[in-house]
Amino acid sequence: MTMDRRSFLGVAASTIVTLAETAPSPASGQAALPPSPSGRDLAYANVSQLRALLDARKISATELVEHAIGRIEVLDPRVNAVVVRDFERARAAARDADAALTRGERRPLLGIPMTVKESFNVGGLPTTWGLPTGRDWRAAEDAVAVTRLKAAGAVILGKTNIALSIADWQSSNPIYGTTNNPWDLKRSPGGSSGGSAAALAAGYVPLELGSDLSASLRVPAHLCGVFAHKPTFNLVPQRGHAPPRSPALGTDLTNGMGVCGPMARTAADLSLALDVIAGPDDYEAAAYRLQLPPPRHDMLKEFRVLVLDSHPLLPVAQEIRDTIDQLANRLAATGATVARSSSLLPDLAESARLHTRLVRNFTAFGRPPEFFKEIQEKVAALKPDDDSLKAWRTRAPLLSHHEVMAAEIARARLRQQWTGLFREFDVVLCPPFAVTAFAHDHRPDQEDRTIDIDGAHHPYLSLIVWATLATPPGLPATVIPAGQSKTGLPIGVQIIGPLYEDRTTLAFARLLEREYGGFTRPPDIAR
Repeated sequence: MTMDRRSFLGVAASTIVTLAETAPSPASGQAALPPSPSGRDLAYANVSQLRALLDARKISATELVEHAIGRIEVLDPRVNAVVVRDFERARAAARDADAALTRGERRPLLGIPMTVKESFNVGGLPTTWGLPTGRDWRAAEDAVAVTRLKAAGAVILGKTNIALSIADWQSSNPIYGTTNNPWDLKRSPGGSSGGSAAALAAGYVPLELGSDLSASLRVPAHLCGVFAHKPTFNLVPQRGHAPPRSPALGTDLTNGMGVCGPMARTAADLSLALDVIAGPDDYEAAAYRLQLPPPRHDMLKEFRVLVLDSHPLLPVAQEIRDTIDQLANRLAATGATVARSSSLLPDLAESARLHTRLVRNFTAFGRPPEFFKEIQEKVAALKPDDDSLKAWRTRAPLLSHHEVMAAEIARARLRQQWTGLFREFDVVLCPPFAVTAFAHDHRPDQEDRTIDIDGAHHPYLSLIVWATLATPPGLPATVIPAGQSKTGLPIGVQIIGPLYEDRTTLAFARLLEREYGGFTRPPDIAR
């Protein structure tokens, strides 16, 4: 089949419309094709829709890859999301997928184009983490999660941009430059998985692989209006998600705080991707297997929901609080049990301090002696009773082994507290972040940055607080679009669930999406 790109887009869009209109209804005993996104444009079709087209041989994997490549080439000069491109190998993989489909093979992602975060190893491609020292290094083999995606049939087009050293809520670094938010190119798409979220919002691909320690999946999803899932700790192997020139040992120096997880434009696609990448690493699989419990409920009215919209250490923008309040009211109207407070809730301020000192201690690993000498001088200038987040950021690199062990014991207590809370509630709804997408600010020292929240300036690094509910205890958390600000920027909601009950947060996300709507394409970049 030979046609120019404009003709191909028209044919593909018409095909989706036809399939959506003619697919059998659930009453006929077969699953109906899910409705296409607004406009039914191929660029914004989800995995289920593309899977139906491919399996019916209404479109080829090669055509899907060419469409994705064409869209990246046209739009990405403005967005700068896909910074490592592997188009020729993707074309070859698409041809292999077409041959497999012709033979009758069926795999969950066979022929589906996607990209992955730059911090994951993909054999033959650079992994830099945005660090100049990694500029010329190429991984010898794929990360475990990438291997599993390929085995499921995914066609990897390349890698998406990140924050420098995957340590910012912006995605900018000296290797690849700055990624812009498709909703407003002057604003951040979030970080560190910002390129991944931007690629989804811009309609390049339907699926992404990201990672999360301090909301690096959740913040970009919120700022770009897409979906993300932070899995329960250690659910997805992290081997091959490592800094450049590092051996892929499978050792998690964050002790389960950092995770790998999927991003998409629907909750169903998150669930599909999690099924593909989750499970013990090869060296553990001889003794363990994954068997997640089913969702607690299958109707919104059955859920017991705790709603939080404020944090003791940082205000939340009023528009975000209003969006969560409206969602809570709608849930209550459906018959769900909705509470606005609970004595079972752990101390959120202490959880934030705990997260801060552990993460900062981890990120100081391997620094030169002069770095620690400077930290010692800064710590000496602190008042002994200073319990602010900034004080703990300063002290953290100097924590002794005994202090780190005490922090790990505190994490264990925190898990117990959350377990008690989830006997009374099924999910917790809260903000993913305190603000909507903000203007780029790349001052090198993040301590010099501030963030405007309803006209008042606050320390930029205090934005970490909403990451610290789910991360220290290792809980699953799903972020979905929930509304828009008055200026048209996306607002998301974070759904936190019980340990290992990822299917509960994902099911709740899917029910919310079905009832109240989900992804909306950006008005400008999506044209």
